Amino acid sequence: MTVYENLRLAMLKNKGKSKRNAGKLLDYAMETFPRLRERWKQEGTSLSGGEQQMLAIARGLVQEPVLMLVDEPTEGLSPLLVETIAEILRKIQSDGMTVLLVEQNVEMALEISAQAYVIDEGVIQYKGLSQDILRKEEVQKKYLAI
Repeated sequence: MTVYENLRLAMLKNKGKSKRNAGKLLDYAMETFPRLRERWKQEGTSLSGGEQQMLAIARGLVQEPVLMLVDEPTEGLSPLLVETIAEILRKIQSDGMTVLLVEQNVEMALEISAQAYVIDEGVIQYKGLSQDILRKEEVQKKYLAI
């Protein structure tokens, strides 16, 4: 499926609400992800890894969620694309969306988040403000390898 078809399919899950706002939702996705606008008619499977991450996030956005869970969006991406994804997540947050980010790139995650949970072997070892985690040397050494 093309980028366009992927986004239209994602909007079907949100029934009447998305149908009324389809144009606005697609415009918002393209404003948030200008690279996808360039790839509008391209097959999703032919996109680069970073572009596929952008498409996955855009598919979520067009469903107008209250909360978006983003699972390791920077995995395997170059540092430049990591920064691009971080900027996009910041924009989504500034637009009023709540984002629950699961990420192993600790520095990026703490930079863009307000709250953080450090999980080790399935157990929450520390929770608090992201800024505080950056100041807790024992948490950094034991769990974060910073």
